[in-house]
Amino acid sequence: MEFQITRDYRNELLNRREVHFTLAYDGATPSRAQILGKISALLNASESLVVLDSMKKQFGTMELRGVARIYDDEESLKMTERDYLIKRSAPKAAEAE
Repeated sequence: MEFQITRDYRNELLNRREVHFTLAYDGATPSRAQILGKISALLNASESLVVLDSMKKQFGTMELRGVARIYDDEESLKMTERDYLIKRSAPKAAEAE
């Protein structure tokens, strides 16, 4: 996986950082969890404060474009972000066998 950040700006009003990125990969499309982990590691942010908004892939290419938002604190995240996006970006609990 090769990340390229195309736009990175600070939104002071909403206490967040907004990152537009392009991801080049080989094989299967990476999962949201893999992308979330990679963004968190690259930008030194906690995974619980990162929300992946949109991820768009064009047919026939091994490239994905997306938008991630990194919040300063949990309170700003819950006040601003839609509930379904928070749930979608939350780490999945391991299932008991």
